[in-house]
Amino acid sequence: MMGCNKSSSNEESLPNDEETFTATQRQCSSHDVLEEQLKADPSLRQRMNEIEEFTQRAIANPQQYRLVNGVIEIPVVFNVLYRTAAQNVSLAQLQSQIDVLNEDFAATNADYNLTSTYNSVKAGNIGVRFVLDAVVRKSTNTTSWSTNNAMKKAPKGIAPTSPTTKLNIWVCNMGGGILGYAQFPGGASATDGVVLDDNATGRTGTAAAPFNKGRTATHEVGHWMNLRHIWGDATCGNDQVGDTPTHNTANYGCPAAGHLSTCAGTPVEMTMNYMDYSDDACMYMFSAGQKSRMLAVFAVGGARNSFAQP
Repeated sequence: MMGCNKSSSNEESLPNDEETFTATQRQCSSHDVLEEQLKADPSLRQRMNEIEEFTQRAIANPQQYRLVNGVIEIPVVFNVLYRTAAQNVSLAQLQSQIDVLNEDFAATNADYNLTSTYNSVKAGNIGVRFVLDAVVRKSTNTTSWSTNNAMKKAPKGIAPTSPTTKLNIWVCNMGGGILGYAQFPGGASATDGVVLDDNATGRTGTAAAPFNKGRTATHEVGHWMNLRHIWGDATCGNDQVGDTPTHNTANYGCPAAGHLSTCAGTPVEMTMNYMDYSDDACMYMFSAGQKSRMLAVFAVGGARNSFAQP
């Protein structure tokens, strides 16, 4: 899971404790949240290890694990939890998020060619299309939500709709500085999906700079499709992708072109990759290795193969 910090707040603070947050830096707690899940469910580690083993086999032998159909169409259900009128984000704002996902995963985003540094490993079209399936709305007295998945459960939240065949995205006012988080393949279906702060959803309405281009969802859906952070959540860590350079840590804002890693070989870092922490305007590509890794979860026998069924 990923949690992107925007500021700080407390879940379920009193109604008169209204606070306005302006995100200035992307901070994510996916590794920490995943570790909490692993502690709560010891069997999750084994499931994720099996998914990782399958992923490596599928990448090595793509024909053996070929997809059922060429383009994977993913129905999206937005679950909107709101306490104020502004938090009840419009259909136009939600549709703009679908549009961003389709552009980013098809490599038709206008900023795709802003860098030529990694042309040889750019993913191109991933082969995944997102379709707005439904919008579920619920009024709430909760001022802000945390990463404890309460927004996904009764009585305060909204239970997911058909999580094995539909991508559920919860849109709500996140506290604790969180922009969003996602559940990796292998987790419980009752909590599966992505959570977005209402100010980091889509590219219109309440979306606020520097996270107003819908890239928080692109990053989160990357996690949902089994991508790790590009620095592997450790100093010079491993993101399990062969064609991404080794990053010493996360990058923030809009790093200068040619930013070098301090890791072995001092490679030029892929700061424009969706799985770094750069601002929305400065992340605009997946790598070919990330594409193979994402598609592996939809392959026959993969953790999300139910989404690839006709």
